[in-house]
Amino acid sequence: MRLAVLPGDGIGPEITASTVEILKGIDRRLGLGLEYQEFEVGLAALKRLGTTVPDGVLDACRAADGIILGPVSHSDYPARAQGGINISAELRVVLDLYANIRPSRSREGLPHYGRTGMELVIVRENTEGFYSDRNMFQGIGEFMPTPDLALSVRKITAHGSRRIARAAFELARGRRRRKVTAVHKANVIKVSEALFLREVRAVARDFPEVTYDEQLIDSMAALLVRDAQRFDVVVTTNMFGDILSDEASELSGSLGLGGAINASDTRCMAQAQHGSAPDIQGQDKANPTSLILSAAMLLDWLARQQPGRENFARAGQAIDAAVDALVADPARRTRDLGGPLGTRAFTAALGEEIARRLG
Repeated sequence: MRLAVLPGDGIGPEITASTVEILKGIDRRLGLGLEYQEFEVGLAALKRLGTTVPDGVLDACRAADGIILGPVSHSDYPARAQGGINISAELRVVLDLYANIRPSRSREGLPHYGRTGMELVIVRENTEGFYSDRNMFQGIGEFMPTPDLALSVRKITAHGSRRIARAAFELARGRRRRKVTAVHKANVIKVSEALFLREVRAVARDFPEVTYDEQLIDSMAALLVRDAQRFDVVVTTNMFGDILSDEASELSGSLGLGGAINASDTRCMAQAQHGSAPDIQGQDKANPTSLILSAAMLLDWLARQQPGRENFARAGQAIDAAVDALVADPARRTRDLGGPLGTRAFTAALGEEIARRLG
């Protein structure tokens, strides 16, 4: 089982190293048979090779069974023509990783900032929408006809809307509480949002056992604060899903605890929800939990793709339970959560907790 490992920028190499360390510890106990191929990407590759995505990286990711991508500082990259390629967006488009799955739940010991607890999953379309860097066959969908006028193209397709809706309903039916909420802004963006809703409603008819409702994006943002417990699976377009999932993770305790995968029907990439935090790079301050939980989600995805890999699911569950245990104990939290531990000490403590649970 080969994993392509792309450490990224800023704190990316530190938290990626923590993630691989945790996976290796689990592998020794459960015999997962994981192999790792690490590839330099981002600013380090740009400085050495003149591009943030060197030759061979995309092909290696295509051939791998799974991908682990550390945070990247893509806002600091030069233009694409000068070698500045956002590897995160590139992999989502080239590998057609159309579903960004981001769970959020309240954890014991951390405050939840709404009135009720949270246990939801946001299923975000990943390849179109307001993200103009992935809306065109050639070039980007953002341009300036004059120095004082900037335009951006938003793309919504029936195909993209239909398949993200189906991913949400299948998740709700198979592993959740059988409720899907579609989030939109069709009262203002009348054409493209109507197309999105048309396809979601059509898919909903194929899942009569799943309760379906809709929320405007602004009311959804408010309800996450006031009554997050009412939601189970939330499906929405790219930018709305990006914003809502960050809000949900922060409300549930910390963005640093938000795991995420980017998946197609045949490929999956683990990626932390947060950014590269270059201001704390190399200081042993980074919380690696988000990427570690994302790797746990990758293991769970692999378990469901291939029969006979129950140990992968067991490994993912052990990671999640061990994170719960450490977060509940103030003495074993990272500094951003009010604890005393740095990156390396937290990784060691998490590894010990996982080993204790696996026996």
